[in-house]
Amino acid sequence: MAIRKVIQIGHPSLKAKNKSIIDFKSSVIKKLIKDLKDTMKKNGLIGIAAPQIAENYLVFVTHPRNTKSRKLGKADKFRIYINPKVTFCSKEKHIVYEGCGSVANGNLFVPVIRPIEIEIEASDKMGKRFKLRCDGILSRVIQHEYDHMYGIEFTEKISDYRKILSHEFYVKNIRNSKEQTKVSKITKIEYKKLY
Repeated sequence: MAIRKVIQIGHPSLKAKNKSIIDFKSSVIKKLIKDLKDTMKKNGLIGIAAPQIAENYLVFVTHPRNTKSRKLGKADKFRIYINPKVTFCSKEKHIVYEGCGSVANGNLFVPVIRPIEIEIEASDKMGKRFKLRCDGILSRVIQHEYDHMYGIEFTEKISDYRKILSHEFYVKNIRNSKEQTKVSKITKIEYKKLY
């Protein structure tokens, strides 16, 4: 198990250019994926990108799951996205409160408008390309982590600065609220191998 430090907003790695992965058998990349998985779980996150542990590669992982404090209904399995590219975003959007491991010290949750449904193409850890179309919290966490690939923090997408919340208020009043739960519900996960 390799738990890495999640760097905080302002660190130059969060804005640096990220490199494509070419050698999928590289021990560096294999270790990076394991570190991302372990760090995400240890910090109670549902997604994390390589730049958040100061590794500037085009890779992130997701694992939206039910926990003692987070009730998602349908969860998803652990997924790896290498050299990702979002290929579709629905015109319909909604607002959901988001947090980020890289602003954990600030304990902030903010309203962010994002497309409800997206489609992404990426490679798995073996270098095989796949396509994933999804909605709910899976769509949202993919978009959030995908932004990290291009140096974009969720704080740059706040829809209303008057509605920024502390972690404590978010947990008590928003996280498992009817509205937040409704827009976070995963109703679509369409996975297809490409080659």
